[in-house]
Amino acid sequence: MDLSRRQFLGAASSALTLSRVAPPAAVAGTGDDPLGVRADFPVTREGIYLNSAYIAPIPAPVVEAGRAFLEAKSSHPLSVEDMQAKTDTVRRQFASLIGATSDEIGFLFATSEGENVVARALDLKAGDNVVIDELHYLTTFVLYKHLEQTAGIELRIAKHRDGRVHPKDFEPLVDGKTRLVSVAWVSHQNGFRHDLRPLADLAHARGAFLYTDAMQAVGMFPIDVRAAGVDFLTTGTYKWLLAGFGVAPFFVRRELIDRIRPDRMGHFHVEKELAGYRYQLYRSAKKYEYAVLAEGAVYQLGAALAYLERLGVDKIETHTVGLAQQLREGLAERGLRMFTPPENRSSIVTFFVDRNPEAARSIFDEAKIHVSFKEKGAQIRVAPAVFNSAWEIERLLEVAEKLT
Repeated sequence: MDLSRRQFLGAASSALTLSRVAPPAAVAGTGDDPLGVRADFPVTREGIYLNSAYIAPIPAPVVEAGRAFLEAKSSHPLSVEDMQAKTDTVRRQFASLIGATSDEIGFLFATSEGENVVARALDLKAGDNVVIDELHYLTTFVLYKHLEQTAGIELRIAKHRDGRVHPKDFEPLVDGKTRLVSVAWVSHQNGFRHDLRPLADLAHARGAFLYTDAMQAVGMFPIDVRAAGVDFLTTGTYKWLLAGFGVAPFFVRRELIDRIRPDRMGHFHVEKELAGYRYQLYRSAKKYEYAVLAEGAVYQLGAALAYLERLGVDKIETHTVGLAQQLREGLAERGLRMFTPPENRSSIVTFFVDRNPEAARSIFDEAKIHVSFKEKGAQIRVAPAVFNSAWEIERLLEVAEKLT
């Protein structure tokens, strides 16, 4: 059955189970939509959605790109050559977004794959160590704890202090046996944003590499992997890139592509067939694409990247980080304990719940404000995005007063 656009968007909105909330009359039309995007996001008509660090709603052009792909497959399926050409276009778009070149970008299926590819290619062995911090994503702990048990490496973890980890906190942990320093560019836990250049300099001075999980960074603020000194980066696309699931851009610095071998083999990363059933793989980051990608997700990503380019990521940062700082200051003024450090430049704010977590959850549910409850409800994470407004932050602050 073919859904109309109105039916499709209506179903998607209903799935969020949020009730309608409109801005105050005094606010509507007077700066409540500085980026001019709220009409593109049906979620704005169904409550206050401040949970994009979990899953970001997608704008209408991305929905249309997904529908167009499915309709094409239904009526006149695209050729593999057409899809590969589109993938190369999206590769160039993403490379431009992060200050890389297209030969440094491969596409994986999930963010976690990238660090697994890097870790395995480095052939970590007994005596080697990897340095991370407490604010990293769970996958990284699972990966290196496994390698501790199976390969005899050492995992060293820098502690956070009041929600931040300074480069100097890494210095005692990074030595001549360190093979990799790995951090989340922006922590999913509390939004702490690393300054990566000092970490890259520290790692490189000791002969190590710098990997970053950029899931909570790319699309939130302008990124230049060259200036940051990043060696490897992976990100999913369903958060700040405003796209779907099933594709994860993977950056490998050009000088390291030969060193980082693929961790699985397949048909699609073969550039040339040689005699005697021998094969030459791509010499660029395309060599990591061993199989058919989730092409619908690739087409959606292309539409999302075009959308971000039109808006300007610098403008997105100004707007969303400004909302986050307004929120953090307001929460602190109300006496709530903060996990996000002051003057942090990301769009994520986390604070502690000092009362019954279920009661806190009920307060936000009743107000139709969608946020994340972390650590069994002991923390609340709020993440304003391009479509959010200052009046929504003020409304959350009003509701948060009930927690004090």
